[in-house]
Amino acid sequence: MSKTNNPPDEKKRIRSPIAVVLGHVDSGKTSLLDSVRGTAVQAREAGGITQHVGASFFPSETILEAARPVAEVMKIKIDLKIPGLLIIDTPGHAAFVNLRARGASVADIAILVVDATRGFQAQTYESIDILKQRKTPFIVALNKIDRVPGWKANPGESFIGTIKKQNKRTQQELENKIYEVQGELSDLGFLSERYDRIKDYTKSVAIVPVSAHTKEGIPDLFLILAGITQQYLMKRLRYSEGPGIGVVLEVREEEGMGVTLDIVLYDGVMRKDDTVVFATNTVQE
Repeated sequence: MSKTNNPPDEKKRIRSPIAVVLGHVDSGKTSLLDSVRGTAVQAREAGGITQHVGASFFPSETILEAARPVAEVMKIKIDLKIPGLLIIDTPGHAAFVNLRARGASVADIAILVVDATRGFQAQTYESIDILKQRKTPFIVALNKIDRVPGWKANPGESFIGTIKKQNKRTQQELENKIYEVQGELSDLGFLSERYDRIKDYTKSVAIVPVSAHTKEGIPDLFLILAGITQQYLMKRLRYSEGPGIGVVLEVREEEGMGVTLDIVLYDGVMRKDDTVVFATNTVQE
């Protein structure tokens, strides 16, 4: 029997999805990211997180543990094929605009944070314009649900679990907030719905009610991010074994090291002693 060269294991050729957080300056982006990291830290024994400047990597084991509360309520089993999730914190739109190489956005999916008490604001519209230009799929994290009148907090619980514990009037108050967001998105050309009511995620933007303060809904956010990227973006997540290709997030001076670059590698493989070539608009005499 002749030997054949078997192709590499497909699982080893799937990279982690890259998620970028956008939203208005007062929508709670930083608090939400801190809450997401905090939830993952609680699952440290399941893999923990690796934190870098402007980015946090969540291994699949951590995602499974963080999403466990919602999986138990919905009585579903989560089967993850992605190795993890990389969430990039962009402190301004410029960084997101620069997440682009060879004609395609590096971000696989975006999290648009909307303040439930204020709705759409100036930078919310700016964020959606960027997403439209880049043709980047996104979900809406409807933050600050703990400030809905009458809300009784259940810290760390899934949204599916905590909403059932609210009285009818509070549930209706939240429904009104969701309806307002749906109306704004509709005016901008997007169909949307609360995530647990969606049958086809390719046709509707998922709205995930969350609270960065109480961490309610954070398990749902992990579940939806992993689920959507895994179900609909797997072709995009396949990487080659060729030279590494990435994008520079930040250039800065590091004490004791000199000029350093924070980069995201989105294709190929980079090894020690590789020569790295990158473009710059700085002219050196």
